[in-house]
Amino acid sequence: MQLEPSSPARRHTAPVSAAATRPAAVRSTAAALCLSACALALAGCGSAEETSRSGGAQGESGTVRVTDATGTEVSVTKRPRRVVALSEMDLDSALALGVRPVGLTAGRGQQGAPAYLAKEAEGIPTVGAVTGPDIEKVVRAEPDVILAGQLADEQVLQQLKKIAPTVVTIDKTKDWQKSLELTAEVLGRGDRADAFLKRYRSRTAALKKDLGPRAGASVSVARYSAKGTAVMQQGVFISDVLADLGFERPGLQQRKGEGHSTPISDENLEKIDADWLFIGTLSPTGPDADLLDELTGKPAYRQLDAVREKHVTEIDGSKWTSLGGAKAALSVLGDIRKAMAE
Repeated sequence: MQLEPSSPARRHTAPVSAAATRPAAVRSTAAALCLSACALALAGCGSAEETSRSGGAQGESGTVRVTDATGTEVSVTKRPRRVVALSEMDLDSALALGVRPVGLTAGRGQQGAPAYLAKEAEGIPTVGAVTGPDIEKVVRAEPDVILAGQLADEQVLQQLKKIAPTVVTIDKTKDWQKSLELTAEVLGRGDRADAFLKRYRSRTAALKKDLGPRAGASVSVARYSAKGTAVMQQGVFISDVLADLGFERPGLQQRKGEGHSTPISDENLEKIDADWLFIGTLSPTGPDADLLDELTGKPAYRQLDAVREKHVTEIDGSKWTSLGGAKAALSVLGDIRKAMAE
């Protein structure tokens, strides 16, 4: 098995007698209220500017207006330098486009970046988790723009928008290619996105050719954890990559699941079987590292056709079975080539 391990206002002059008789405390309170009102007015102007024009148009002061994954139009700085990535896919996309974020959220089952991005992302502060961002840490990162992934909590989004322009980059399809293109528009890196996608399509075509008769094989992808086995159905990153390669999927992996992954009991372990099986844990190190030994010792697992044919490859679950992204897609192609074409 292989291991790949976001008209001028009128001025009013109060009568002198009223000002002279007003208590000092009241005057101080009035001044504070005035400052607050001004701040709110400025914030309101900023919000209006974010939604004033259609996506992709150039702004007036070094900004561009983009339409995010929810259809909201946002004004962002041209080629922002300080980027906070609030999902694994956002981090992946930013790095693929040559941008190193100043903040990231921990990957699924990780303390920091997903294992396959850990080296590139080393030293980037963690500002949240899969469950959501830590607002105070996001503030400390001083972002020019926030890539908000698939964040849907409106209250949190409003908090983030007060910090910096916030762009939801992942739509309901969770299509990594669409997300990469949107992120490239936000970061002013459209040419890099085009080049990356061209390279991905070229490598996909080359791999399909080199797979020969195995190109139409059935491929199963599963993740194992302390909770048991789960399979990856349609509507997730890895299923899109496998579809690009023309692979068949077994059983329920042909259908869209209700969640990110679908649990399988030990009694139904045959449902993860296929011509080829790719399986792993979210973390190649730590408490999950030895979990696969537990699974491979089960009689039901040893009876799988893929196991008997030695068509099982151990994978990095943080790359294959989580949110994924552009760099993950290219790396998955490499994993499949090693397992099935070499």
